Amino acid sequence: MIIDGAMGTMIQRLKLTEEDFRGDLFRDHPKDLKGDNDLLVLTRPQYIKQIHLDMLAAGADFVETNTFNGTSLAQADYGMEHMVYEINKRAAELAKEACAEMSTPDKPRFVFGALGPTNKTASISGSVENPAERGVTFDELVESYTEQVRGLVDGGCDVLLVETIFDTLNAKAALFAIDVFFEEHPEKRKPISISGTIVDLSGRTLSGQTTEAFFISVAHANPLSIGLNCALGANQMRPFLQRLSMICDCFVSVYPNAGLPNAMGGYDDTPAEMAAQVKHFADENMINMAGGCCGTTPQHIAAIAKALEGCKPRVPPPPRDHMMLSGLESFELTPEIPFVNIGERCNLAGSLRFKRMIEQNKYEDALAVALEQVENGAQLLDVNMDAGLIDGQAAMRRFLNLCVSEPDISRIPFVVDSSKFAVICEGLKCLQGKSVVNSISLKEGEEEFRKHARTVKRFGAAVVVMAFDETGQATTIEHKVSICKRAYSILVHDIGFKPQDIIFDPNILTIGTALEEHNAYALNFIEAARIIRKECPKCHISGGVSNLSFSFRGPGMQPFREEMHSVFLFHAIQAGMDMGIVNAGALPIFDEVPERHRIAFEDAILNKGPEASERLCALAMEIKEKVQEGGDGASGGGAVAQEWRSQSVEERLKHALVKGIVEFVDEDTEEARQKFDRPLHVIEGPLMDGMNIVGDLFGSGKMFLPQVIKSARVMKRAVAILIPYMEAEKRERGESTERSNAGCVVLATVKGDVHDIGKNIVSVVLGCNNYKVIDLGVMCPCEKILQVVAEEKADILGLSGLITPSLDEMVHVAREMNKAGLDIPLLIGGATTSKMHTAVKIVPQYTGPCVHVLDASRSVTVCQSLMDSVAREEFMEDIHEQYAELRDEHYAGLESRSFLSLAQARSKALKIDFTADPPAPRPSFLGTQEFLEFPLEDLLCGIDWTPFFETWQLRGRYPNRGYPKIFNDATVGEEAQKLFADAQKLLKEIVDGKLLEARGIVGFYRAASQGDDILLFEDDECTKPVGTLFGLRQQAEKESDEPYYCMSDFVAPTSSGIPDYIGMFAVSAGFGIEKLVERFQGELDDYQSIMAKALADRLAEAFAEVLHQKVRKSLWGYCPDEDLDPASLLKVRYQGIRPAPGYPSQPDHLEKDTMWRVMKVEEKTGIQLTESLMMRPEAAVCGQYLAHPKSKYFSVGQMKLDQFEDYASRKSVSKDELARRGGLSSLIAEKFD
Repeated sequence: MIIDGAMGTMIQRLKLTEEDFRGDLFRDHPKDLKGDNDLLVLTRPQYIKQIHLDMLAAGADFVETNTFNGTSLAQADYGMEHMVYEINKRAAELAKEACAEMSTPDKPRFVFGALGPTNKTASISGSVENPAERGVTFDELVESYTEQVRGLVDGGCDVLLVETIFDTLNAKAALFAIDVFFEEHPEKRKPISISGTIVDLSGRTLSGQTTEAFFISVAHANPLSIGLNCALGANQMRPFLQRLSMICDCFVSVYPNAGLPNAMGGYDDTPAEMAAQVKHFADENMINMAGGCCGTTPQHIAAIAKALEGCKPRVPPPPRDHMMLSGLESFELTPEIPFVNIGERCNLAGSLRFKRMIEQNKYEDALAVALEQVENGAQLLDVNMDAGLIDGQAAMRRFLNLCVSEPDISRIPFVVDSSKFAVICEGLKCLQGKSVVNSISLKEGEEEFRKHARTVKRFGAAVVVMAFDETGQATTIEHKVSICKRAYSILVHDIGFKPQDIIFDPNILTIGTALEEHNAYALNFIEAARIIRKECPKCHISGGVSNLSFSFRGPGMQPFREEMHSVFLFHAIQAGMDMGIVNAGALPIFDEVPERHRIAFEDAILNKGPEASERLCALAMEIKEKVQEGGDGASGGGAVAQEWRSQSVEERLKHALVKGIVEFVDEDTEEARQKFDRPLHVIEGPLMDGMNIVGDLFGSGKMFLPQVIKSARVMKRAVAILIPYMEAEKRERGESTERSNAGCVVLATVKGDVHDIGKNIVSVVLGCNNYKVIDLGVMCPCEKILQVVAEEKADILGLSGLITPSLDEMVHVAREMNKAGLDIPLLIGGATTSKMHTAVKIVPQYTGPCVHVLDASRSVTVCQSLMDSVAREEFMEDIHEQYAELRDEHYAGLESRSFLSLAQARSKALKIDFTADPPAPRPSFLGTQEFLEFPLEDLLCGIDWTPFFETWQLRGRYPNRGYPKIFNDATVGEEAQKLFADAQKLLKEIVDGKLLEARGIVGFYRAASQGDDILLFEDDECTKPVGTLFGLRQQAEKESDEPYYCMSDFVAPTSSGIPDYIGMFAVSAGFGIEKLVERFQGELDDYQSIMAKALADRLAEAFAEVLHQKVRKSLWGYCPDEDLDPASLLKVRYQGIRPAPGYPSQPDHLEKDTMWRVMKVEEKTGIQLTESLMMRPEAAVCGQYLAHPKSKYFSVGQMKLDQFEDYASRKSVSKDELARRGGLSSLIAEKFD
C-alpha cells in the first residue's frame, strides 16, 4: 500500500506568512506562530486538505494527519498547549474528509493519525554536569501523548502512527499512552503502526540503538507495521531496511527522504529516481508499504505508486520463538547460547561495596561496578536498589539514567530488580530497550499478579516470576512446579505474554546451613527446573546463584564461593537453567576447580547424604582458617590488567577521552601538567588530540551520541584541574584573571524550529572546554538573539536548525547582525545546514567571520581558532578562500538558474534614503589632478605581496597561506623566502635607480543616478552631463530578500535634488618597464624579466591603494581621521569602494572609454587604451570611487536578454560590440541575434 509524501515540504512551498499561521483565531496570540504547521488545520484548513487531496490523487492509500508536532510538549514552544485536542481532532477530520472524497469501493483510503517524536528526548542528558538529568520524563510524555491520541481517535483516524522515532523511549511512552487509552476505551481501539529513524550510516537511532534493537524494543505493541522513515534517502536506507525486514514478523513500511539533504537544504532525488529505488525494495521482498518523507511531493508518490503496481507484497516471516531483548544492541537467546550471565554486583542486597557507594552518593564509582560486570562477560545487567534507608525509586532512576549515558554499559539489556513494584516501574521508565523485570509473583494473589503482569507487558519487558504464592516461598519440587505452571497459564492465556518472554525463578536457596531441611534446596531447584522447562514450553529458568553460598560469606571466602557456584551451574544448566544472576567474570572453569573441592560441592549440591553438608562446612572452615587476615580480599580475582595505563601520559589522556574513562583523569592531567611547559599546552596538546579523534570517529559513524557526551565529561574534568594553574600563570604575568572562561558563546535554535538536541550537545562539549555557554533554547526570534548577544557581550554566536525553513531564518539573523554592526564570529550548524549553503547564502549577508561547523565535536577547535587573535586571522583567511571556491562552484553548476525580468529586478533594487543617510561631502575640487613621477618609495607600504607569490605559483597550505605566513610552510616556505629576497634586491634597484616611473590621475565629478546609470557633471550647476557611467543590475533570482544591486544604487538620484559626487582614477607604475625587460632579455635572464614585470604590477596595485587612501583622507576627505594599518587597508576595512570596469560590479570593459574621454587620461598621463581596452603600460589600474557608507562590492553575474538589449540601447552601442569588446558574451543567459 502507498503512504503519502511530505506534508512539511508541501507547506513550505506555500510560503505562508505569520498572518497565515495566526488566522482570525489567534490574531492576538502573544507568541510568534510561524512554523507551527500543525496549527494550520485550524487557521488554514483548506491548504492542508488540498495537500491531502493531492497526495490521494497521486495514488496514496494512506494520508498522515498534519500532527507531527501535535503534543502539548511540542506546542508549548508556541504557547498552544491548550489547543492540542482541537488540533489533533480537526487534523483527523480533514484527512478523513479528503479520504471520503477520493475513496472508491475498489480503492478505499485511510488516515494515519501521526504521533511525532516531540522536541525532547527521554534517554539523553543535555547536562554534562548531571548525565542523569532528563529534559522530559516518561510520565510527562505519556500524559502529552494521551491527549494527542484522544484527539486523533475522536477525529476518526483509522490507524495510529508513531513515527520518526529518534529516541525509542519516547516511542515507548507513546505506545504506553495508546495502550492505556484503549484499555479505558476498548470500543475505540485502532491498529498501530510504528516507524523509526536511523539517523546516519552507522545504522543507529539518535539515542544509539541499532535497527534490530529498535524493533525488539517496540514489537510488544503488536503493530500493523514497523518501518523506517526520514533522515536517509532510499539508497542509504537499504541495508537497515533489509535487516528490519529479516526480523520483523509484521508488515514493513518505508518512507525515505528524497535523498540526503543537499548543500542548500533541499532534496535532489527525482520522482523517477526514488521510485526506482523503492521498487528494488519491493522486488527483494522487503516491504509492504511505501511512501515518502522529507522532500517528497505528490509527483514522487505518483511515481512510487506506478512503480509498485503489480509488485507482490512481502510475506512476513514466522515469529521467532526465542527470547529477544535489547539495550543499545539486540540480544537473542538462541539455542546456541547455553547460559546467560546476568551481572549481579549492582545490587544493594548482594554487594556491600556497591551499597556503600550508593549510600555515599558515589554514583560514578557505582558505574564502574556496572562497567566491570559488562567487561567481564555479563550479557544482562541486574540492578537492585532495595535497602531500608534508601529511596529506591530515586536511586533506581538516577543510577539507570547514568547507566544509559554510558554506551559501554547500556549496549546490553537491563534486569530491573526490586521487591517493590513501584521501583520496577520507575526503572522501566528510564530504559529504551526491552528489559527484564525481576520480579513478580503470586504472593499477593492472582488479581495483583495480573495487574503487575499487564503493566510489565505494557512496558514491553520480559518478566521473571518468582516461585511464591499466597502460602509463601516454594521450597519443594512439587510446590515450585505448581506455582510456575499456574503463573504460566495466566501470563500466556490471559495476559497475552509470549512464552519465550517468561523466566521462572524457582528459588535458589542457601545450603550448608547445618539445618537438615535445607540440604535438598539446591537439588530441588535443579529437578524443578527440569520439569518446568518441559511443562511450560519456551520458558526460561533463572536464579540468584549467590544465594546458594550465603552461609560462607566472610573475608577471603569469595574464591571458595565462586568455585561452589561454578559446580552448581554445571548441573543446573544441564537440567534447563539457561540464565542466572552471577558475578560475571569471577566464575572459575568447572574443570579447574580443585578435585577435592569439586567433590565436596557436588555431594552437597546433589544432596548425597546427610554427611555431604557437614563435609562442605568442614571444608569451608578449613579454607577460612588458612586465609590470612586481609587475605586476597573478597573480590575473587581483582582488577583486570589495563595495558593502556603503561603508555605515555599523552596517550593515556587520549585513550581516556576516546573511551570516556574518568577514573584516572585527575592523576594523568596532573602528570601532564608537570611535564608540559604550560597548563594550556596540555589542553592544546593531548586533550585536543583526543577530542579530534572523537570528532573523526563521530563524523565517520564509528562513535555515536552517548559516547561523545561521555568523552565530553572527561574533557571537562581535565580542564577543571588545569584552570587554577592557568589563572595563576596569568597573575604571574600581570594579566587579568577576571575572565575565568575561554569565552562567552550564545547558542540558539532559530525561530520556527523546535529541534535542539544537536545544539545541546554543542553546549555540553563547549562547556567541557571552559566556555561560558548561554543556551537560549528553541524558537528564538532574531531580536532576542541579538539582545542577549549585546547584553552578555558574547564572543561567539552559534545558530542551530534542523528543518529547511531554518536556513532562511539563519540568513535573516546574519543580515540583522550586519545591520546591528556586529562583527563577532557566527557559527552555523544543524542537520540541514551545509558548508555550501553557508558560503552561498549566509556569508554574503555578514561581514564578520561566519563558519559552518560540521558537528559538535568540531565546535571546540573552531571556537579556539576564532578566540585567538592571531589564529583567527589565519583561520578565517582559509575559510574565506574555501567559501569563495564553493560559491564559484555553486553558481557555475547552475544549469537552469531562474532570473527576474529587468523590471522585477529594478523593483527590488537597494533603496537608500539619502535624506536620512546623506552622501559623502563635496570633494576638495572638481575636475582632475595628475600625479606624475610619484615617488616609488611612497608605494612600498601599500604592496600586497600575496598575489606576487601566486604569480610564481607558490601557495602555502593553511595556516601558512599568504604573506608572510608562507615562509613557514613546509613545502614552499624555503623557496618563497629565496624568491622574496630576490624581489627585495631588484625592488631596491628599481627604487634607488628610478628605473620605473609612476603616474596617475584622479577626477571628481558631480553625479546623479538616473535609473541604472550615473550622470557625470563637471560642476555643481549640473547644466550638461560630461559623460554617463552605465550600470548593470543583478538579475539572477535570490532566495533571500537581499536587494538586486546596481552601481547607481549608491548615488543619489536626480529626482532627490541632493548633491552627490563620484571619483575616477587611473594609475600606472609601468613607465620604463619595457626598457628594463629588454635589458634582462638581452642578458638572457628570463627570471629577472618576469620578476620585473611582477614587481611593476605590485607597484601599480600599491599606487591604487595609496591613492585611494589619499582620496578618503584629503582629496575627497570623507574619512579625514581614518587610521588604518597596511593590513587593514588590504582587507578593505574602509568606507566606500573602488570598482573597476571589467570586474564583477561592472563587467563592461567599454566603460573605460568613458573614463579616458572624461578625464583625458592619455593626454594627461600617457596611460593608453588599446583597441581591446587593455591599458598600456600593462602595469596599470583604473577604477571609480563611490563613497556612500552603504556602497558595497557585488557581482552582477549573468543577465537576461532583456537587460542586455536595454543596456545596449542606453549606451547606443551594438550588441555585438558589447559582447565582443565589452566582454559581456559569457554573462548573457540567453542566445541573441
